[in-house]
Amino acid sequence: MPTQPSPLRADARRNRERILEAAVRAFSEKGADVPIDTIAKAAGVGSATLYRHFPTREALIEATYRNELARVCDSAAELLADNPPDRAMRLWMDKFIDYLAAKQGMAQALRAAVASGADPFAESLDKLGTAIGSLLHAGAEAGLLRSDVDPIDVGFSLSSVSLATNAPAQRERTGRILDLILDGLRYGTGQ
Repeated sequence: MPTQPSPLRADARRNRERILEAAVRAFSEKGADVPIDTIAKAAGVGSATLYRHFPTREALIEATYRNELARVCDSAAELLADNPPDRAMRLWMDKFIDYLAAKQGMAQALRAAVASGADPFAESLDKLGTAIGSLLHAGAEAGLLRSDVDPIDVGFSLSSVSLATNAPAQRERTGRILDLILDGLRYGTGQ
């Protein structure tokens, strides 16, 4: 019978979080070939500590990607707790676009992980659909957003915006397009 892994001690959890934060910066800025020692040093840990948490480069890349996606998806609940649902949706769209921009920097590292047999994208659509679905549902319940929208369609729309306007100089245009998408999500609600 399989057992659940024991929870990490507080110091081990902090080390893991620092490693993941350093890894996303390193992979985004320097690509897949950044030396593991560089990531460990930036995280303030030794290489052995890094390898205890992530035994391979691919495991580190996969964990980095999933961690960033989880942060964005988890923020939907926080945004809904502090904002009206339509405002929460718009704020979440900005977070998702920022996440996609960081992922563009990690693209080389993600390709290397996939080539080695890892699947960093498993569960991605489910997580995304759940996060966007919660925002849409709250908006529909409040009469602020349409109830007939597929969450994955919204995710693909946002991804398309990111592809078309991924240069930092295009950020203002990106915001205007996100406003148009939000207007489309409001269409027919009387808002």
